[in-house]
Amino acid sequence: MSEVVRLLERLVAIDSVNPALVPGAAGETEIARYVADWARNLGLEVDVVEPVAGRPSAVAIARGSGGGRSLMLNAHTDTVGVAGMTAPFEPRIDGNRLYGRGSFDMKSGLAAAMVALAKARELDLRGDVILAAVSDEEHASIGTASIAERYAVDAAIITEPTGLEITIAHKGFTWLAVETTGVAAHGSLPEAGVDAIAKMGPVLTGLANLDRALRDGPRHDALGTGSIHASLIAGGQELSSYPDHCRLDIERRTVPGETPEIVEQQVRDILDRAATDDPDFQAALALGLVREPYEIPVDAPIVACLQQHARQALGAEPLVTAGFGWMDSALLGAAGIPTVIFGPDGDGAHAVEEWVDLDTVETCASVLVSVLGDFCG
Repeated sequence: MSEVVRLLERLVAIDSVNPALVPGAAGETEIARYVADWARNLGLEVDVVEPVAGRPSAVAIARGSGGGRSLMLNAHTDTVGVAGMTAPFEPRIDGNRLYGRGSFDMKSGLAAAMVALAKARELDLRGDVILAAVSDEEHASIGTASIAERYAVDAAIITEPTGLEITIAHKGFTWLAVETTGVAAHGSLPEAGVDAIAKMGPVLTGLANLDRALRDGPRHDALGTGSIHASLIAGGQELSSYPDHCRLDIERRTVPGETPEIVEQQVRDILDRAATDDPDFQAALALGLVREPYEIPVDAPIVACLQQHARQALGAEPLVTAGFGWMDSALLGAAGIPTVIFGPDGDGAHAVEEWVDLDTVETCASVLVSVLGDFCG
């Protein structure tokens, strides 16, 4: 069994479910300790960054001799929950697949990055190589956010699973909340009550109209258009009463050029129209978590370097693609770090059955080693 597969088995065996998603879950403490101890045993420089107690990221550095470009390999250590899974932390190999929670998303990418970092010591590089095994990507990305504040590098590769395709762009998202206000009253007194849930009706209609307009509008070359949808709704207290409140949580997916200010104004316009049509309409809008979209030019040095070495490993031109889910690359890009995404193949991210193709894990590690030798040499 190869070193990358042994590492992957050990990583999958560690419960690192994100406690922001599953209250009381294990979190990243044990897996960060494992990565840190592994790096110390190799004689590498180690730092543990813990912006929130119990949510550490492990950073390992292979220092170069000086004068070369530095590169960060970034991989998240947290996973989503395991409801419905059988033995999620018992890695199982069947043929060329390794099964278990996090095998695909994204402990396989972490294992490949760890092997590449270990090899970096043998390459006599001039530039530094940094492995950032980060917490909380599946929720609010406090791990990479804190790493981006502390480490300045010339480029980064995030080893999210891409099927060995080179991903250079992805959408962002903005979360918003609308709360309509009514007047509580007994259900038999319609003249006294104002139905806050009914008042949400024009908001829902407005969102549907906005979504259609967005998807019929200008398109980003790689990512298409933005979109918006109602995610959660809650209100009222009992069947026999008029509800005095209703809350709607909204997600707006964004493409480059769509800012939080634009998004907020689009939803505010819906509320303003509702208020114009109905003098009794009262609503408040709150902006929540914002994660920006991301893109890197296809001719950026790190992209060109990765293309060259992926081509050599695959024996064919690697696909250059756009991803649709948000990734930590946007945070690194906002910090001025050119970032590209490249990782193994598999299936089952966030699903009951999750697996990774082991050949692609091996190939990913090999490509990363070649990139380090070229970019940081």
